[in-house]
Amino acid sequence: MSICRAAVLFLSLGVICNAWTSDSYPSWQRATLQSSRATGFLASSNSNEIDVSDLGLTMEDLEAPLPSELLEGIEASGYESTSRIPTVQDDGCSWTENGDTMDVTLKIPGLRGQPAACLAVVFSTTTATITAFGHNVWSCLLKGVVDADSASFVTEDGADMVPVIQLSVKKEDASLRWGGFIEQIGEDSIL
Repeated sequence: MSICRAAVLFLSLGVICNAWTSDSYPSWQRATLQSSRATGFLASSNSNEIDVSDLGLTMEDLEAPLPSELLEGIEASGYESTSRIPTVQDDGCSWTENGDTMDVTLKIPGLRGQPAACLAVVFSTTTATITAFGHNVWSCLLKGVVDADSASFVTEDGADMVPVIQLSVKKEDASLRWGGFIEQIGEDSIL
């Protein structure tokens, strides 16, 4: 599971949305609305309910997907492990998701000592494969579908002899939020 920075959005009705799920549905903060004119703030509550009776809202209104126009300018980011071992969290994948693109920086510890100039990245619509001297050394399934023809990468030497690979891919469906980059590390990864 990737770590998302929660975006806080104050809607005109005074309800706080503190995150979005990968399918663009809001995740609402548990809070009870107080009279904003009287107190000027929202007080936290341990209940699982949000008191919005004075606003004329229903839970269906709050659970509805947010309009895509609202999400266009919002950027999500996080870190993921590049290891196939579930207990290893190396945070080797740093990603930033915009409306229609994913910008990713990979620092894979298993590539330590490989010259950046020998690395290449090959994309399909649902995978990314890193090669060293023409041999597949690491791959992953992506969380969504990309336009493989628009994908680009840059490699450079990094700290501690771990090469840095910067990727940029265009999502095929800009309306879907991925909430991360790596769905699963490939079985052919030798690292």
